[in-house]
Formats: sequence, C-alpha cells, structure tokens
Amino acid sequence: MLVIGEKINTSRESIKKAVETKDSEFIRKVAREQKEGGAHYIDINCGTFIDNEPELMEWLVEEVQKEVDLPLCIDSPNPEAVRAGFEAHKNGKPMLNSISGEKERYDALAPLVKGYDCKVVLLTMDDTGIPTDAEKRFQVAKDVIADLKDGGVKEEDIYVDPLVQPISTDTTNGLSVLETIKKIHKEFDNVNTTCGLSNVSYGLPQRKLLNQTFMIMCMTEGLNGVILDPTDKKMMGLVTVSNSLLNKDPFCGQYLKAYRDGLLEI
Repeated sequence: MLVIGEKINTSRESIKKAVETKDSEFIRKVAREQKEGGAHYIDINCGTFIDNEPELMEWLVEEVQKEVDLPLCIDSPNPEAVRAGFEAHKNGKPMLNSISGEKERYDALAPLVKGYDCKVVLLTMDDTGIPTDAEKRFQVAKDVIADLKDGGVKEEDIYVDPLVQPISTDTTNGLSVLETIKKIHKEFDNVNTTCGLSNVSYGLPQRKLLNQTFMIMCMTEGLNGVILDPTDKKMMGLVTVSNSLLNKDPFCGQYLKAYRDGLLEI
C-alpha cells in the first residue's frame, strides 16, 4: 500500500502560516513526522497562494527534501507550479496529483506527465463533472490511461482516484467507488488505485470510524494507494493489519515490525 502523506497543504491554517512566514523548521517537522508515521510519499500543496504558487512550490519542495529522503507528490492543477516542483525534485520519482479527463486540465498537464519520469494520480472526472456510476468513471479512466500509455507513461506509474463522495448525500457513493476500484484492477494488470478517504464521512458523526471501515473495504477490492494523515496511528495500523490479512505481507513481516516499533494501536 502506497501511503501519501497529506498534511503539507496550505488549506490547513498552520501550514499556510508557516509558508507565509517561510518557517522552514515547522515545515520540516511536519514532513519528518509523516515519514516517521510510515508515509512513502509526501504531498505538497500550496494552491491557496494563487499569485506566487510556482515560487512557493519550489521552496516547499526544497525544504522538505532537506529533511526527508522521500519522493514528493506535487499537488497542483497549475502547470507552472508543477514544473517548478518537478525541477526542484531530487529524491526518487516524483508524483503529480493530479490529472483528469477534463480537456483544459489534461491538455495543460499531460505534456509534463509525458515529459518527466513521474507517477500520476488520475481523477475519474471529465468536462461533464464526476460521473455518478462506476461504469462511467471507469470509462473516463480507461480513455485517459490509453492516451497516457500512448505517450510513454507506464501502467505502474498511474494511480486512478475514483473520487470518494459523501454517503450523507447519497448512500450509493461508497458502492460506486468500490465498484470502480474493482473494474480498474480487473481490466489492467499494473494500473494502481488510490483515493482520499475522508470525504466519504463528510456531514456525519464519528467520521474516523467511517473512514477506517471504508478504507478496509476499498483494500479488499484492490486499493493499493491512499492519501491520508500518516501520523494517525490507528489508521496506519489498520493499513498494516489489512495488508497482512489480504496476503500482501509475506510472513507478516511488516505486521511484526510495526508491532515491535509500537505502531499498532487497539
């Protein structure tokens, strides 16, 4: 399971303030804590700074890489900010979060995906919006995957995000995501799936319980990437346990290591 740490996002007030004041120490601390929690990628998003996003993206990438040796997920629809992030990136293969079937967004970002050796998150939406059913989401993903592959992008570098929506507005929303994940893994041998889980519980009480349960359900359908807070020990413990139960942890090695490191919470 590829874990993408979500916390360096200027929609969070503490991160926004740290970026405004160029508080390197705080940014590095947040990056370090996410790595220690088990993140494989660190997401970098400074999209609230519209006027100088490329400059701040470059600064954030450089500061985070001074602290951790993880690859980064450059999170922006702005091609200039993405380019700045990619150019500053030095640790392994970067990731773009995200591209979609929307023509304007795709035309702006596809050349960067095809031109850099990167991974990419693919949102299952097009110019008509987010499809309500799994078949239409799957078709959007299938069309974009075909174009990316034609441009030289490898299947294993593509992570399809079926776009989780709240079950509080439509109780079929969770099922649509599960079915989309299943369809992707049935059709493609090497394409991955990922998602941000927390939206599923929006507007409901005990949100963590819903998020945790839904993550396990998604993993049973093949979900092999997730965007979350890796400092949440309970959630990360459930990732570890689920990997073992789904035969993705040979000899329960990861589970036993997590236990020894005190990372499994009941």
